[in-house]
Amino acid sequence: MDLEKSLNISAAGMRAQGTRLRVIAENIANANSTAQTPGGEPYRRKLVTFDNELDRALGLETVRVDSIVADRGAFSRRYEPGHPAADEEGYVLTPNVNSLMEMADLREAQRSYEANLKAIESSRSMLQKTIDILR
Repeated sequence: MDLEKSLNISAAGMRAQGTRLRVIAENIANANSTAQTPGGEPYRRKLVTFDNELDRALGLETVRVDSIVADRGAFSRRYEPGHPAADEEGYVLTPNVNSLMEMADLREAQRSYEANLKAIESSRSMLQKTIDILR
């Protein structure tokens, strides 16, 4: 495989996983957010979807972020009648963010990012050794 192609594939993977890391960080940051109004909806977890993209100039497929969508999962309810966002029954809706799942997703995205970075470093090292041989 051409080293330039491997660099482009890995760079696309790093961009996609970087976006995923930012979305997961946003989910974790809003895990305890509540609605602004009584009976309103709190923060809704976001998910990143990926898709293949054909780079016609290089003749290869790379990964890209297809969309960032809201998780349609149910909100949790917590009984807290004195809370400003409580409904008429005294329940407050809490985000559908599970911090443990987010941390697992974060670790997975981080490892994928690091694997792509390592592939770029290896390709760069091979290019440098090729240049050294040609001198």
